[in-house]
Amino acid sequence: MTSVKDSMTNITGWLQTATEFGLALILAFVIIDVLFPGSTGVVSNIGTIVGQFSKEGLTGLIALLLFLLLFKNKQTS
Repeated sequence: MTSVKDSMTNITGWLQTATEFGLALILAFVIIDVLFPGSTGVVSNIGTIVGQFSKEGLTGLIALLLFLLLFKNKQTS
């Protein structure tokens, strides 16, 4: 019988795999959108998200930097 810790490790592994797959899809859609502008809309959506961070001024910039820092630390571990 598996323990709760093993179950959580399995679930975490699945979620990490799904997240990595999602990021790979986003990257592929960005490349497609650069080659064929307006075909996926991913680039405009990313622009909208970054615009929302910048609209908040210094607070948004700090939040964006913290998000990028946490994201980078997750990928290196």
